[in-house]
Amino acid sequence: MFTLSGAKSAASAVGRRHFRFNWPLLAFAALALSGCMPATTQVASADPADPAAKVARIGYRSTIAPYTSLRPATPAPWRGRNDAVTPQPKQDR
Repeated sequence: MFTLSGAKSAASAVGRRHFRFNWPLLAFAALALSGCMPATTQVASADPADPAAKVARIGYRSTIAPYTSLRPATPAPWRGRNDAVTPQPKQDR
């Protein structure tokens, strides 16, 4: 019984030794890899928090501006309305 518990403690000690970190080596690797990071670049030409920054003008365009109401429409003979919207026949040469 004691030998079995001794084997378990020895195995757990080996497992603990396997996962021990070498902190100076880890810190050196982090510093070395930080040199591989790209330099930050300026995305916009002006600082968005600057109140004196030039910005494009905004304009208003109505989304329903070309709309004209067709109600109430005055009654008219259908033939006259149909003739008003049909294309003119082409003349033969």
